[in-house]
Amino acid sequence: MQLSSNFTLEELLHSTEADAKGFTEQYSPAQDVVGNLNTLAQQVLQPLRDKLGKPLNISSGYRCTRVNTAIGGVHNSQHLFGQAADTEVPDMTIEDWFKWVLASGIEFDQLIQEFDHWVHISYNAGHNRHQVFRAVMNEQGHAVYIPLHVSNG
Repeated sequence: MQLSSNFTLEELLHSTEADAKGFTEQYSPAQDVVGNLNTLAQQVLQPLRDKLGKPLNISSGYRCTRVNTAIGGVHNSQHLFGQAADTEVPDMTIEDWFKWVLASGIEFDQLIQEFDHWVHISYNAGHNRHQVFRAVMNEQGHAVYIPLHVSNG
């Protein structure tokens, strides 16, 4: 199912973890999740791709509960509701991609540069908080989310 010019539902449902563990529910989300994925594609992912002028990769979109648990996702992850995608651009560093998204003017709920591996972007229609974080691992191996103050002018 095509969600936008360049993004499909299948792409935002894909999960190597689900495939490896046989979590078939990953591929039959509730209609509200599909609606949220459509909104994410229309309001964030497609505008980013159009502005960038080249493809961006989605490493994680929707996650069913078992996938989210298996990968150590937080219990209230926006991935569970189809409101988030982890992204990267092949010929950009993660930090450059993060800064580019931040400067793009595209509306988002959360923008998180996670561990120099991907950029998490979420959208929550009508409730976007414009939160910006950098995620790092502390000495104990736990994720720490550092809020970044971003000026709007």
